[in-house]
Amino acid sequence: MTQTPVPRIQLNDGRSIPQLGFGVFLVDPPETERIVTDALEAGYRHIDTAAVYGNEEGVGRAIAASGIPREELYLTTKLWNDDQGSQSAIDAFDASLERLGLEYVDLYLIHWPVPAQDRYVESWEALARIRESGRARSIGVSNFMVPHLERLIAETGVTPAVDQIELHPAHQQPAVVDFAARNGIAIESWGPLGQGKYPLLESPAVAGAAAAHGVTPAQAVIRWHLQRGFIVFPKSNRRERMAENFDVFGFELTEAEVAAIDALEGAFDGRVGPDPHAFG
Repeated sequence: MTQTPVPRIQLNDGRSIPQLGFGVFLVDPPETERIVTDALEAGYRHIDTAAVYGNEEGVGRAIAASGIPREELYLTTKLWNDDQGSQSAIDAFDASLERLGLEYVDLYLIHWPVPAQDRYVESWEALARIRESGRARSIGVSNFMVPHLERLIAETGVTPAVDQIELHPAHQQPAVVDFAARNGIAIESWGPLGQGKYPLLESPAVAGAAAAHGVTPAQAVIRWHLQRGFIVFPKSNRRERMAENFDVFGFELTEAEVAAIDALEGAFDGRVGPDPHAFG
């Protein structure tokens, strides 16, 4: 079967990243190998995991069993809060690499800034050393707000390649998105459908766009992320939904449809996950 090519986003380190990926947040470790295998068979080549998810081993087994050449895959994992620090970050990365059974990851992220423990700058310096070793091709952050990003860049001179943040139509984080655009940082959206915590898919803007193009509301929202230039990770444990979420390249939202979904900012309860200024 010929797979639809997934667009790639150019990163500030000269590398590129597939714009559509598959996330395994809250995927049960015993089910991970099967679910990631299904995702790879559906066409996904970009898998996003994290140490704290507890399922890196299952991701690694699925990759090993897939027969897909390593260079055709893009794998992200993340440094957990308890492992932040100069040497502890490197040790945690080594452990993740071993669990994944890989020689390198394509992207390694600091999962949360955890400002209360004030170790994200030294952790970032450790990630820079990991990148220099070639064992992480690119490095970035997750859940970093503008003050955290400003401090990282000012104190280390190293700009993250990406910032993975909670981003969906009711919580678009314009300050972070604008800062990222000015500094060449790619934005990755987690919780792109709002995690089902508000009636996004029933909103007239989303339902109307979906009906106009003969697609599902979820497909319309994923397409909105893509057209806004975000990297996006829809997740599902169901094979048919995985395929549906991947099938978003045969239509394009109009400018008016994008603007109508943009206008949902703040329309519901906004943030559905933890506040990065306080979490951890």
